[in-house]
Amino acid sequence: MYRFPKLNSTKNLSRIAVLTSGGDAPGMNAAIRALVRAGSEEGIEVFGIYHGFSGLVEGDIRPLSSASVANILHRGGTCLKSDRCAEFHYPAVRMKAAERLREMAIEALVVIGGDGSLTGAHLFQQETGFAVIGIPGTIDNDMTGTEDSIGFDTAVNTALDAIDRIRDTANSHDRLFLVEVMGRNSGFIAAQAGIAGGAELILIPNSPIAFETICDSLDQSRLNGRLSSIIVIAEGEPGRTQRLAYKLEEQGYEPRVCILGHTQRGGAPTGHDRVLASCLGAMAISHLQAGVSDVMLAVQRNTFTAVPLQQILQPRSFEDQAMLQLARKLRG
Repeated sequence: MYRFPKLNSTKNLSRIAVLTSGGDAPGMNAAIRALVRAGSEEGIEVFGIYHGFSGLVEGDIRPLSSASVANILHRGGTCLKSDRCAEFHYPAVRMKAAERLREMAIEALVVIGGDGSLTGAHLFQQETGFAVIGIPGTIDNDMTGTEDSIGFDTAVNTALDAIDRIRDTANSHDRLFLVEVMGRNSGFIAAQAGIAGGAELILIPNSPIAFETICDSLDQSRLNGRLSSIIVIAEGEPGRTQRLAYKLEEQGYEPRVCILGHTQRGGAPTGHDRVLASCLGAMAISHLQAGVSDVMLAVQRNTFTAVPLQQILQPRSFEDQAMLQLARKLRG
């Protein structure tokens, strides 16, 4: 179970706001719900900013109540909607956004999103002095400073469910499937879903495997009596999986390509993501009351902590070679 930091309340807050930004992640609604209800218990009014930073720029800001966040815990996506706002890259726009919040007597902002969203939150705080707390919400789990992020567990389980189904067809027809999962260049989804799904190989951009090694592994599996295989591939650069399929075809294999795509973003969050998001949402209230700002709430060794946003501006890549070695040992 998680361990929580002990914080002393030093600030009396009346109003805060929350937005979700970037790609949606299952569990964001649970975090919003926790913020609103934990805030209500402390006498803090929470406002929702719709459509991410675009809504902040345009003033689409509405009060949230405990009733308005009822029955959203189990829903995927984000009830506040999300967006990627090019305008927010400009300092003048960020300054005007801070003025808008102050005019509404809002004293702090909670941003739920990935590295791009929390970079914007950091700049917003640095330039305007407005109190900001970041919550990691990304299925990629590529946030520096935290071992887990909202939506990652759900995405892994969604990918795993697809792999299990694909294996039925692979076994029925003695076929090779290349299954591409999301995660950009990070490889965290690929590693976990690949091991849990018994993949023949797991291909991650920053841990390349020579094409000859891939062919040798497939041939050895055939010699061992395994007539079907699944290779799990982290998406990386566009077209990566298709290019591998063409090369395999040239060598006499008959690969089938399955790109899971945005199915991994949707659906009801797992119990793990609901609990993680609920904890992080409630913790945002306690950290703001303690006067903490310009940090991302993070998980490190099952302990919640606060990491300065300055330290998380670059996404982390998958570097756990032990997991990849385990996958190689367990392949058929």
